[in-house]
Amino acid sequence: MKLFACIILFTSIVYCQVNFDDYFTNKTLRFDYFHTGNKYNDFYSSDELKEEPYWGGSQKNLIDKFNIGAYKFVVLDDSTKKEIYTRTYSTLFHEWQTTEEAAATTRTFSETVVFPFPKHKVSIEFFGRDRKNNYVLKFEYKIDPNNYSIKKERNLEYPAFKIYYTGDPAIKVDLVILPEGYTKDELETFRHDCKKFADYLFNSDPYKQNKDKFNIWGIAAPSLESGTDIPAKNIWKKTILNTKFYTFDEERYCMTTDNKSVRDLAANAPYDQIYILVNSDKYGGGSLYNDYSVCVHKNKEEEYIFTHEFGHGFASLADEYYTSDVAYKDFYDLTVEPTDPNITTLVNFDSKWKNLVDDNTPIPTPNTPEYKDKVGAFEGGGYVAKGIYRPKQDCTMKSIIINNFCPVCKNAIIQMIDFYTQ
Repeated sequence: MKLFACIILFTSIVYCQVNFDDYFTNKTLRFDYFHTGNKYNDFYSSDELKEEPYWGGSQKNLIDKFNIGAYKFVVLDDSTKKEIYTRTYSTLFHEWQTTEEAAATTRTFSETVVFPFPKHKVSIEFFGRDRKNNYVLKFEYKIDPNNYSIKKERNLEYPAFKIYYTGDPAIKVDLVILPEGYTKDELETFRHDCKKFADYLFNSDPYKQNKDKFNIWGIAAPSLESGTDIPAKNIWKKTILNTKFYTFDEERYCMTTDNKSVRDLAANAPYDQIYILVNSDKYGGGSLYNDYSVCVHKNKEEEYIFTHEFGHGFASLADEYYTSDVAYKDFYDLTVEPTDPNITTLVNFDSKWKNLVDDNTPIPTPNTPEYKDKVGAFEGGGYVAKGIYRPKQDCTMKSIIINNFCPVCKNAIIQMIDFYTQ
Protein backbone atom coordinates (compact mmCIF):
# COMPACT_ATOMS: atom_id res chain seq x y z
CA MET A 1 0.00 0.00 0.00
CA LYS A 2 1.26 3.50 -0.82
CA LEU A 3 1.82 5.75 2.15
CA PHE A 4 0.76 9.39 2.04
CA ALA A 5 1.28 12.28 4.46
CA CYS A 6 -1.43 14.93 4.34
CA ILE A 7 -1.20 18.62 5.22
CA ILE A 8 -4.59 20.05 6.24
CA LEU A 9 -4.71 23.84 5.95
CA PHE A 10 -7.06 26.26 7.65
CA THR A 11 -8.82 26.61 4.30
CA SER A 12 -9.79 22.94 4.69
CA ILE A 13 -7.98 22.13 1.45
CA VAL A 14 -6.08 18.87 1.81
CA TYR A 15 -2.66 18.51 0.20
CA CYS A 16 -1.66 14.85 0.19
CA GLN A 17 2.09 14.60 0.06
CA VAL A 18 3.72 11.71 -1.75
CA ASN A 19 6.08 9.15 -0.22
CA PHE A 20 9.42 10.16 -1.75
CA ASP A 21 10.97 6.67 -1.76
CA ASP A 22 8.05 5.20 -3.69
CA TYR A 23 8.72 7.36 -6.71
CA PHE A 24 12.12 9.07 -6.55
CA THR A 25 15.84 8.68 -5.94
CA ASN A 26 17.97 11.31 -4.19
CA LYS A 27 19.30 13.12 -7.25
CA THR A 28 17.85 15.59 -9.77
CA LEU A 29 16.28 15.27 -13.20
CA ARG A 30 16.56 18.55 -15.04
CA PHE A 31 14.39 19.36 -18.03
CA ASP A 32 15.54 22.22 -20.24
CA TYR A 33 12.96 23.50 -22.70
CA PHE A 34 12.30 26.45 -24.99
CA HIS A 35 9.53 28.97 -24.37
CA THR A 36 8.60 30.88 -27.50
CA GLY A 37 5.99 33.52 -28.19
CA ASN A 38 4.96 37.15 -28.16
CA LYS A 39 2.48 39.33 -26.29
CA TYR A 40 -0.46 37.30 -27.50
CA ASN A 41 0.64 33.67 -27.71
CA ASP A 42 3.25 31.24 -26.41
CA PHE A 43 4.30 27.63 -26.91
CA TYR A 44 6.85 25.18 -25.52
CA SER A 45 9.34 22.77 -27.11
CA SER A 46 11.75 20.32 -25.50
CA ASP A 47 15.50 20.86 -25.37
CA GLU A 48 17.24 18.20 -23.27
CA LEU A 49 17.18 16.12 -20.10
CA LYS A 50 20.07 16.00 -17.64
CA GLU A 51 20.80 13.89 -14.59
CA GLU A 52 22.36 15.93 -11.79
CA PRO A 53 24.01 14.49 -8.67
CA TYR A 54 22.19 16.29 -5.84
CA TRP A 55 18.58 16.76 -4.84
CA GLY A 56 18.47 19.74 -2.50
CA GLY A 57 14.72 20.00 -2.15
CA SER A 58 12.27 18.62 0.36
CA GLN A 59 11.61 14.89 0.38
CA LYS A 60 8.31 15.45 2.18
CA ASN A 61 6.57 18.46 0.64
CA LEU A 62 6.54 17.35 -2.97
CA ILE A 63 3.15 18.87 -3.80
CA ASP A 64 3.16 22.66 -3.98
CA LYS A 65 0.50 24.26 -1.76
CA PHE A 66 1.06 27.86 -2.93
CA ASN A 67 -1.12 29.38 -5.63
CA ILE A 68 1.56 31.86 -6.67
CA GLY A 69 3.83 32.37 -9.65
CA ALA A 70 3.05 32.71 -13.34
CA TYR A 71 3.49 29.03 -14.18
CA LYS A 72 3.11 25.56 -12.75
CA PHE A 73 4.48 22.18 -13.73
CA VAL A 74 3.08 18.84 -12.64
CA VAL A 75 4.91 15.50 -12.68
CA LEU A 76 2.61 12.49 -12.97
CA ASP A 77 3.38 8.83 -12.48
CA ASP A 78 2.81 7.43 -15.95
CA SER A 79 1.08 4.21 -14.91
CA THR A 80 -1.39 5.67 -12.38
CA LYS A 81 -1.58 9.32 -13.60
CA LYS A 82 -1.13 10.39 -9.98
CA GLU A 83 0.49 13.77 -9.32
CA ILE A 84 3.79 13.05 -7.58
CA TYR A 85 5.53 16.44 -7.78
CA THR A 86 4.36 20.01 -8.49
CA ARG A 87 5.91 23.45 -8.31
CA THR A 88 4.94 27.00 -9.24
CA TYR A 89 7.44 29.49 -10.67
CA SER A 90 7.96 32.59 -12.80
CA THR A 91 10.27 33.35 -15.71
CA LEU A 92 11.86 36.18 -17.66
CA PHE A 93 9.66 35.26 -20.63
CA HIS A 94 6.55 36.07 -18.58
CA GLU A 95 7.88 39.55 -17.82
CA TRP A 96 9.00 40.07 -21.42
CA GLN A 97 5.46 39.32 -22.67
CA THR A 98 4.27 42.57 -21.04
CA THR A 99 6.90 44.75 -22.77
CA GLU A 100 6.43 46.82 -25.92
CA GLU A 101 8.91 44.61 -27.75
CA ALA A 102 6.67 41.58 -27.27
CA ALA A 103 3.86 43.31 -29.14
CA ALA A 104 6.11 43.71 -32.19
CA THR A 105 8.13 40.49 -32.39
CA THR A 106 8.57 36.88 -31.27
CA ARG A 107 11.36 35.59 -29.04
CA THR A 108 12.54 32.29 -27.57
CA PHE A 109 13.82 31.89 -24.01
CA SER A 110 15.58 28.88 -22.50
CA GLU A 111 13.88 27.71 -19.28
CA THR A 112 14.34 24.85 -16.82
CA VAL A 113 12.38 22.83 -14.31
CA VAL A 114 13.97 20.40 -11.86
CA PHE A 115 12.49 17.60 -9.77
CA PRO A 116 13.70 14.48 -7.98
CA PHE A 117 14.95 11.78 -10.35
CA PRO A 118 12.02 9.40 -10.95
CA LYS A 119 12.23 5.63 -10.55
CA HIS A 120 9.57 4.99 -13.18
CA LYS A 121 8.18 6.59 -16.32
CA VAL A 122 6.55 9.97 -15.77
CA SER A 123 4.87 12.70 -17.76
CA ILE A 124 5.16 16.45 -17.19
CA GLU A 125 2.37 18.93 -17.72
CA PHE A 126 3.14 22.65 -18.05
CA PHE A 127 0.53 25.26 -17.18
CA GLY A 128 0.47 29.01 -17.76
CA ARG A 129 -2.05 31.54 -16.48
CA ASP A 130 -4.56 33.44 -18.55
CA ARG A 131 -5.36 37.08 -17.77
CA LYS A 132 -7.82 35.97 -15.10
CA ASN A 133 -5.06 33.94 -13.40
CA ASN A 134 -6.59 30.58 -14.30
CA TYR A 135 -4.11 27.86 -15.19
CA VAL A 136 -4.20 26.65 -18.81
CA LEU A 137 -2.44 23.48 -19.98
CA LYS A 138 0.30 24.45 -22.46
CA PHE A 139 2.55 21.45 -23.00
CA GLU A 140 2.99 17.77 -22.11
CA TYR A 141 6.11 15.62 -22.24
CA LYS A 142 6.76 11.96 -21.36
CA ILE A 143 10.02 10.82 -19.74
CA ASP A 144 11.52 7.38 -19.34
CA PRO A 145 14.22 7.67 -16.63
CA ASN A 146 16.09 4.75 -18.23
CA ASN A 147 16.36 6.48 -21.59
CA TYR A 148 20.00 6.56 -22.71
CA SER A 149 19.59 10.11 -24.06
CA ILE A 150 19.38 11.62 -20.55
CA LYS A 151 22.74 13.37 -20.24
CA LYS A 152 25.01 12.50 -17.34
CA GLU A 153 27.91 14.71 -18.39
CA ARG A 154 28.58 17.80 -16.28
CA ASN A 155 29.18 21.22 -17.75
CA LEU A 156 30.77 24.01 -15.70
CA GLU A 157 31.92 21.60 -13.01
CA TYR A 158 33.57 23.59 -10.19
CA PRO A 159 34.15 23.03 -6.47
CA ALA A 160 31.37 23.95 -4.05
CA PHE A 161 32.11 25.30 -0.57
CA LYS A 162 29.98 25.76 2.52
CA ILE A 163 29.28 29.33 3.55
CA TYR A 164 26.76 28.46 6.23
CA TYR A 165 25.71 24.88 6.97
CA THR A 166 23.21 23.56 9.52
CA GLY A 167 22.36 20.08 8.29
CA ASP A 168 20.65 17.74 5.84
CA PRO A 169 19.58 19.60 2.64
CA ALA A 170 16.28 17.67 2.65
CA ILE A 171 15.11 19.64 5.70
CA LYS A 172 16.83 22.97 5.02
CA VAL A 173 16.45 25.88 2.65
CA ASP A 174 19.52 25.46 0.44
CA LEU A 175 20.69 28.69 -1.20
CA VAL A 176 23.55 28.51 -3.70
CA ILE A 177 25.46 31.70 -4.54
CA LEU A 178 27.02 31.80 -8.01
CA PRO A 179 29.90 34.16 -8.88
CA GLU A 180 29.55 36.40 -11.93
CA GLY A 181 32.43 38.52 -13.16
CA TYR A 182 34.93 37.35 -10.56
CA THR A 183 38.22 36.39 -12.20
CA LYS A 184 40.47 33.60 -10.95
CA ASP A 185 42.44 36.15 -8.93
CA GLU A 186 39.20 37.44 -7.36
CA LEU A 187 37.75 34.14 -6.14
CA GLU A 188 39.02 34.74 -2.62
CA THR A 189 37.13 38.03 -2.70
CA PHE A 190 34.07 36.09 -3.79
CA ARG A 191 34.39 33.76 -0.79
CA HIS A 192 34.54 36.80 1.49
CA ASP A 193 31.56 38.35 -0.28
CA CYS A 194 29.53 35.18 0.16
CA LYS A 195 30.01 35.34 3.92
CA LYS A 196 29.13 39.05 3.93
CA PHE A 197 25.93 38.53 1.95
CA ALA A 198 24.88 35.54 4.07
CA ASP A 199 25.20 37.84 7.08
CA TYR A 200 23.06 40.41 5.25
CA LEU A 201 20.27 37.86 4.87
CA PHE A 202 20.33 36.99 8.56
CA ASN A 203 20.27 40.67 9.55
CA SER A 204 16.61 40.81 8.51
CA ASP A 205 13.48 39.42 10.13
CA PRO A 206 12.24 36.75 9.73
CA TYR A 207 15.43 35.19 8.36
CA LYS A 208 17.42 35.90 11.53
CA GLN A 209 14.92 33.93 13.64
CA ASN A 210 15.13 31.02 11.18
CA LYS A 211 18.87 30.99 10.64
CA ASP A 212 19.14 27.37 11.73
CA LYS A 213 16.91 26.33 8.80
CA PHE A 214 19.31 27.45 6.07
CA ASN A 215 22.32 26.07 4.25
CA ILE A 216 24.22 28.51 2.03
CA TRP A 217 26.70 27.29 -0.59
CA GLY A 218 29.15 29.01 -2.91
CA ILE A 219 30.65 27.81 -6.19
CA ALA A 220 34.27 28.70 -6.95
CA ALA A 221 33.90 29.43 -10.67
CA PRO A 222 36.00 32.17 -12.32
CA SER A 223 35.09 34.43 -15.21
CA LEU A 224 37.61 35.47 -17.84
CA GLU A 225 36.97 39.13 -17.12
CA SER A 226 35.86 41.15 -14.12
CA GLY A 227 32.46 42.86 -14.04
CA THR A 228 29.39 42.47 -16.25
CA ASP A 229 27.90 43.82 -19.48
CA ILE A 230 26.56 47.38 -19.58
CA PRO A 231 25.26 47.56 -23.16
CA ALA A 232 24.23 51.24 -23.15
CA LYS A 233 27.83 52.17 -22.31
CA ASN A 234 29.26 49.66 -24.80
CA ILE A 235 30.84 47.66 -21.98
CA TRP A 236 31.01 43.93 -22.71
CA LYS A 237 32.69 41.43 -20.39
CA LYS A 238 33.52 37.76 -20.86
CA THR A 239 31.75 36.30 -17.85
CA ILE A 240 30.59 32.84 -16.92
CA LEU A 241 26.84 33.60 -16.67
CA ASN A 242 26.49 36.42 -19.21
CA THR A 243 24.53 38.83 -17.04
CA LYS A 244 23.85 42.34 -18.25
CA PHE A 245 22.31 45.61 -17.15
CA TYR A 246 19.57 47.22 -19.27
CA THR A 247 17.49 44.05 -19.46
CA PHE A 248 14.30 45.10 -21.30
CA ASP A 249 15.97 48.53 -21.65
CA GLU A 250 15.74 49.13 -17.86
CA GLU A 251 19.13 50.40 -16.70
CA ARG A 252 19.08 48.86 -13.21
CA TYR A 253 17.62 45.51 -14.30
CA CYS A 254 20.61 43.15 -14.28
CA MET A 255 19.65 39.65 -15.45
CA THR A 256 20.75 36.85 -17.79
CA THR A 257 19.13 34.85 -20.56
CA ASP A 258 21.88 32.21 -20.35
CA ASN A 259 19.66 29.83 -18.40
CA LYS A 260 21.65 26.69 -19.15
CA SER A 261 24.89 28.11 -17.75
CA VAL A 262 23.09 29.23 -14.58
CA ARG A 263 21.70 25.73 -14.05
CA ASP A 264 24.96 23.99 -14.98
CA LEU A 265 26.83 26.04 -12.40
CA ALA A 266 24.19 25.67 -9.69
CA ALA A 267 24.27 21.87 -10.11
CA ASN A 268 27.59 21.75 -8.22
CA ALA A 269 25.66 21.92 -4.94
CA PRO A 270 22.25 20.89 -3.62
CA TYR A 271 19.96 23.89 -4.00
CA ASP A 272 16.44 25.20 -3.57
CA GLN A 273 17.25 28.79 -4.54
CA ILE A 274 19.87 30.28 -6.87
CA TYR A 275 21.49 33.67 -6.23
CA ILE A 276 23.91 35.27 -8.73
CA LEU A 277 26.35 37.70 -7.14
CA VAL A 278 27.65 40.16 -9.76
CA ASN A 279 31.04 41.78 -9.29
CA SER A 280 29.94 45.34 -10.02
CA ASP A 281 29.39 48.54 -8.06
CA LYS A 282 26.56 49.71 -10.33
CA TYR A 283 23.14 49.72 -8.63
CA GLY A 284 20.97 46.89 -9.86
CA GLY A 285 19.71 43.34 -9.70
CA GLY A 286 16.55 41.37 -10.27
CA SER A 287 14.73 38.19 -9.37
CA LEU A 288 12.26 35.58 -10.61
CA TYR A 289 10.23 33.43 -8.26
CA ASN A 290 11.67 29.91 -8.02
CA ASP A 291 14.11 30.65 -10.85
CA TYR A 292 17.04 32.86 -9.81
CA SER A 293 17.93 36.15 -8.12
CA VAL A 294 20.67 38.69 -8.91
CA CYS A 295 22.46 41.26 -6.76
CA VAL A 296 25.52 43.44 -7.30
CA HIS A 297 28.54 43.64 -5.01
CA LYS A 298 30.32 46.85 -4.01
CA ASN A 299 27.24 49.11 -4.08
CA LYS A 300 26.25 51.12 -1.02
CA GLU A 301 22.71 49.63 -1.21
CA GLU A 302 23.88 46.05 -1.69
CA GLU A 303 22.36 44.73 1.54
CA TYR A 304 18.95 46.14 0.67
CA ILE A 305 19.13 44.82 -2.90
CA PHE A 306 20.09 41.36 -1.68
CA THR A 307 17.18 40.96 0.75
CA HIS A 308 14.65 42.75 -1.47
CA GLU A 309 15.40 40.56 -4.49
CA PHE A 310 15.38 37.39 -2.41
CA GLY A 311 11.87 38.34 -1.33
CA HIS A 312 10.85 38.02 -4.98
CA GLY A 313 12.78 34.85 -5.71
CA PHE A 314 11.96 32.94 -2.54
CA ALA A 315 8.42 33.97 -1.58
CA SER A 316 7.04 35.61 -4.76
CA LEU A 317 6.71 38.95 -2.98
CA ALA A 318 5.61 41.70 -5.36
CA ASP A 319 7.22 45.10 -5.68
CA GLU A 320 5.17 47.52 -3.59
CA TYR A 321 6.55 50.67 -5.22
CA TYR A 322 4.69 52.52 -7.96
CA THR A 323 6.72 55.61 -8.84
CA SER A 324 9.83 54.05 -10.44
CA ASP A 325 10.05 53.30 -14.16
CA VAL A 326 9.75 49.67 -15.21
CA ALA A 327 9.62 47.97 -18.61
CA TYR A 328 6.36 46.14 -17.88
CA LYS A 329 3.04 47.34 -19.25
CA ASP A 330 -0.24 46.33 -17.57
CA PHE A 331 1.59 43.69 -15.56
CA TYR A 332 -1.45 43.08 -13.32
CA ASP A 333 -5.09 42.75 -14.33
CA LEU A 334 -6.97 44.99 -11.89
CA THR A 335 -10.17 42.94 -12.23
CA VAL A 336 -8.67 39.87 -10.50
CA GLU A 337 -6.58 39.23 -7.40
CA PRO A 338 -2.82 39.10 -8.05
CA THR A 339 -1.24 35.82 -7.02
CA ASP A 340 1.56 37.59 -5.12
CA PRO A 341 0.83 37.43 -1.38
CA ASN A 342 1.59 41.07 -0.53
CA ILE A 343 -0.56 43.05 -2.98
CA THR A 344 -4.30 43.10 -3.58
CA THR A 345 -6.83 44.63 -5.94
CA LEU A 346 -9.48 44.17 -3.21
CA VAL A 347 -11.40 41.94 -5.61
CA ASN A 348 -11.07 39.14 -3.06
CA PHE A 349 -9.40 40.69 -0.04
CA ASP A 350 -10.58 37.80 2.16
CA SER A 351 -8.03 35.61 0.35
CA LYS A 352 -5.19 37.95 1.29
CA TRP A 353 -4.36 39.55 4.68
CA LYS A 354 -7.77 40.81 5.77
CA ASN A 355 -7.46 38.69 8.93
CA LEU A 356 -4.46 40.84 9.99
CA VAL A 357 -6.36 44.12 9.76
CA ASP A 358 -7.86 45.67 12.91
CA ASP A 359 -11.63 46.12 12.89
CA ASN A 360 -11.24 49.89 13.26
CA THR A 361 -8.89 50.23 10.25
CA PRO A 362 -10.74 51.31 7.10
CA ILE A 363 -10.25 49.50 3.79
CA PRO A 364 -8.89 51.12 1.66
CA THR A 365 -6.65 52.71 4.29
CA PRO A 366 -5.73 56.43 4.20
CA ASN A 367 -2.04 57.10 3.77
CA THR A 368 -1.96 59.33 6.88
CA PRO A 369 0.19 59.39 10.05
CA GLU A 370 -2.67 57.83 12.03
CA TYR A 371 -2.15 54.54 10.16
CA LYS A 372 1.63 54.63 9.78
CA ASP A 373 2.21 51.49 11.84
CA LYS A 374 -1.05 49.75 10.96
CA VAL A 375 -1.68 46.86 8.60
CA GLY A 376 -4.31 47.90 6.09
CA ALA A 377 -4.70 48.32 2.35
CA PHE A 378 -2.75 51.37 1.15
CA GLU A 379 -3.22 52.34 -2.48
CA GLY A 380 -0.18 52.15 -4.74
CA GLY A 381 1.90 49.08 -5.53
CA GLY A 382 2.75 46.63 -8.28
CA TYR A 383 4.11 49.50 -10.45
CA VAL A 384 0.82 51.46 -10.50
CA ALA A 385 -0.51 54.25 -8.30
CA LYS A 386 -4.19 53.31 -8.53
CA GLY A 387 -6.11 50.06 -8.15
CA ILE A 388 -3.46 47.98 -6.34
CA TYR A 389 -2.98 48.06 -2.57
CA ARG A 390 -0.11 47.12 -0.26
CA PRO A 391 -0.27 46.01 3.42
CA LYS A 392 1.61 48.89 5.08
CA GLN A 393 2.72 52.38 4.25
CA ASP A 394 6.30 51.16 3.97
CA CYS A 395 8.16 47.86 3.63
CA THR A 396 11.45 46.48 2.32
CA MET A 397 9.48 45.54 -0.83
CA LYS A 398 8.71 49.25 -1.34
CA SER A 399 11.57 51.44 -0.10
CA ILE A 400 15.32 51.20 0.41
CA ILE A 401 15.14 50.30 4.09
CA ILE A 402 16.88 47.27 5.61
CA ASN A 403 15.06 44.87 7.95
CA ASN A 404 11.66 46.39 7.29
CA PHE A 405 9.49 43.58 5.96
CA CYS A 406 5.85 44.17 6.86
CA PRO A 407 3.85 41.48 8.75
CA VAL A 408 2.30 40.18 5.52
CA CYS A 409 5.67 39.74 3.82
CA LYS A 410 7.10 38.14 6.96
CA ASN A 411 4.24 35.63 7.05
CA ALA A 412 4.80 34.73 3.40
CA ILE A 413 8.52 34.19 4.00
CA ILE A 414 7.91 32.08 7.12
CA GLN A 415 5.37 29.90 5.30
CA MET A 416 7.89 29.25 2.55
CA ILE A 417 10.70 28.45 5.02
CA ASP A 418 8.39 25.97 6.78
CA PHE A 419 7.41 24.37 3.48
CA TYR A 420 11.04 23.61 2.62
CA THR A 421 12.09 22.51 6.10
CA GLN A 422 9.21 20.54 7.64
